[in-house]
Amino acid sequence: MTLSIMTSTLADGVVEVSPSGEIDVENAYEIREAVASQLADEHPTRIELNMQNVTFIDSVGISALVAAFQLAAVSEVKLLVTRPSRFAHRQLWVTGLLGLFGNPQPFGGAESQEPAVTA
Repeated sequence: MTLSIMTSTLADGVVEVSPSGEIDVENAYEIREAVASQLADEHPTRIELNMQNVTFIDSVGISALVAAFQLAAVSEVKLLVTRPSRFAHRQLWVTGLLGLFGNPQPFGGAESQEPAVTA
């Protein structure tokens, strides 16, 4: 499967970058380029990577996410991952990077979460 990336501007200068498909060694650079393009053209207040339609991400893809995060940080723009697919969420969890990207919950994952303990 190929990768497609849609971008849209949300409220308050937030830009959403929405990749769909597989992020792997062949196309991971496209994520970093999409973020770099938004930083150059828009200078958003925040960039949200909506990863609900990411079906696969390998180590090169994870590296590209980190590079995009660092690129945004240099421009003093916060980059967050939102709505990661279960696969993307697991990859971020396994690599210890969930916190870097804002501790997103997996898309559609509310039903699989343990209930909160209340006193």
